[in-house]
Amino acid sequence: MSGAKTQAALPAERMIRAAADLLRAGGIDAVSTRGVAAAAGVQPPTIYRQFGDKDGLLDAVADFLLQPYIAKKRSLIEASKDPIHDLHALWDLHVEFGLNEPHCYVLTYGQGRPGRIPPAGKETIALLGDVIARIGAEGRLAMSVDRATAYFRSTGTGFILTQLSLPPDARDPQLSAIIYTDTVSAITNNADGTTAVAPDLPGRAVSLREALRDRKGLPLTGAERTLLAEWLNRLADGDGR
Repeated sequence: MSGAKTQAALPAERMIRAAADLLRAGGIDAVSTRGVAAAAGVQPPTIYRQFGDKDGLLDAVADFLLQPYIAKKRSLIEASKDPIHDLHALWDLHVEFGLNEPHCYVLTYGQGRPGRIPPAGKETIALLGDVIARIGAEGRLAMSVDRATAYFRSTGTGFILTQLSLPPDARDPQLSAIIYTDTVSAITNNADGTTAVAPDLPGRAVSLREALRDRKGLPLTGAERTLLAEWLNRLADGDGR
């Protein structure tokens, strides 16, 4: 039975690896069902039976190429207890991945397929959100976790896509550090994110929001918890000021 499963998985693995090679060589447009079928030694209908459609195949390819990146992210986070340190490490890893795997990066985070993010791409975003939530729990954010995560993602993605639009010799090697510092300054209550406890209302609101996020036994109904979370997020983001 185990051998049958291994044999059944082999064509799928060949198709994913063939599609990954085509993606790396020529971008999303190079990953055609006909080209993948020829490279993997299968008939085109096999691709549709295995992945449903081309988007399903592209999701599988992105997930395949993102796994080492996700493993590095998890390893970095587990090795440190300082979320600001983790955030800096995640930024550097994000930049490294984007420049080394440009076509996969565009497929995952860019406009290759507007509105569609592969499951592994969502996992990388969730890991980032977890780190920013830890910063918020320490009272070091100047806005809500959701807004800070969106800000950080927008800055990082914009930076990489801009760099990929330039020839390598036209890229400024110092720009990454400058943009990272500016981003941390914007989402935290100190330029380097080192404030232990925020003296202002947004930081306190985020800290309380994160403290209550998974707390059990609160004397609140589900509706009250939802409303309180909404109020704290509004205070954290300064909406209506």
